[in-house]
This record gives sequence, C-alpha cells and structure tokens, in this order.
Amino acid sequence: MKAAIIVFPGSNCDRDLAEAFRKVDGIEPAMVWHKETALPAGIDVVGVPGGFSFGDYLRCGAIAARSPIVSAVRDFAERGGYVLGVCNGFQVLTETGLLPGALMRNAGLKFLCKPVDLTVSTSDSAFTSGWEKGARVTIPIAHHDGNYIADGALLERLESEDRIAFRYADNPNGSTGDIAGVLSENRRVLGMMPHPERAIEAIQGGTDGQALFRSLAGVMAQA
Repeated sequence: MKAAIIVFPGSNCDRDLAEAFRKVDGIEPAMVWHKETALPAGIDVVGVPGGFSFGDYLRCGAIAARSPIVSAVRDFAERGGYVLGVCNGFQVLTETGLLPGALMRNAGLKFLCKPVDLTVSTSDSAFTSGWEKGARVTIPIAHHDGNYIADGALLERLESEDRIAFRYADNPNGSTGDIAGVLSENRRVLGMMPHPERAIEAIQGGTDGQALFRSLAGVMAQA
C-alpha cells in the first residue's frame, strides 16, 4: 500500500499520521506539500492530517480546501481512491464537499483534549472492517471545532445508508446524533474528529487505533 500525507501550513499531526501508516502497515508515506498540483504515482490512500491549517483563519479547513493539491485529492477520491481525514482533515473534507455536513465550535466553547469512548457504528467500510459493529474503542480527541452539524434530512440519509462510522459514547462537543466520523457515498472517504494515529502504541495510552490502519491495508491488499 502506498500512502500520501498532505501537509498544509499549520498541520501538526502530519508526522503522527505518517508514523501510524509506517508502524502499522510497514510503509513509508510520501509527504505532499499543499502547493503541489499532483499526487505521487501509484498512491492507494491519501491522509489529510489534523492541526490548524492556515491558523484556522476564516473557518477551520476553509483555506486549506482551496490549496492547489486539493483538486488532485478530489479527483483521486472521485476515481474511487481512499481518503482519510482526521480532525482538521475532516474539516477540510467537509469544506471540499467530499463529505457532507459541517464542523462547528464545540458546544461548550472550549478546546477538548482527552481520550473518549467511541462506538463503531458500521463495519462495512475499508476503515472499520477490523471491528465488529457496536464495538467500543477508545481514541483521543483534540479539537475546538468538532461539533458535527447535520440537518434532519442529512442525518436520516446518513443513518439509512449506514454511513456513520463512529459515534461518541458520551458526546463531548454537541455533535448531531453523537457523530464522530462519517463516510462518503462510495464509502471510500472517511472523516473523523478523534485521532486514531494517537492510539497505535501502548506508550500513547492505548492501541485501539491500530485496527483502522490494519483494516485499510488489508482491504487494499486484496484489491
């Protein structure tokens, strides 16, 4: 499996995400600067990392979503490529329209940084197939604008199409329907606010994030 990690000014989880791919899947991800106009050849998955791209000015992810490389990421996703957006990466993916909904200020108006319990809402995706539906996992969060907003029609569609990947067990930020992560219509793009790359080694406090990267690698190895 070949992975590319997109790097924006203000990204601070790009190396963490690369290390997760490296340690769990044994690959050396390519780091791609936001001003590039093309992805490296032969890429299987693109990672859009967490952080504070462009200082979170205007709206979180809004400026990054207009970077030159994003056109290539959008084309890659529309051709069926896998894309993982974590935290700020999730915000970027909603700003591009690759994922529905919006990420707003946490309901409590405070930055949150702590491990949280999640329920795996579907195992029917390359990202979540390593868990059984309903499994409980612990993954850290670190965000100020993680309140996922979806109107009634969108929430109904996400639920009926089984596109809610993760739900918070104890909603920390006010997200609609306790949503912590959602899938695209073709189920090949995942956006999630919790950081699985921060839960791959015991020294980090837990290893529940490993299953996501292993699931992805396993599915693509069979392709």
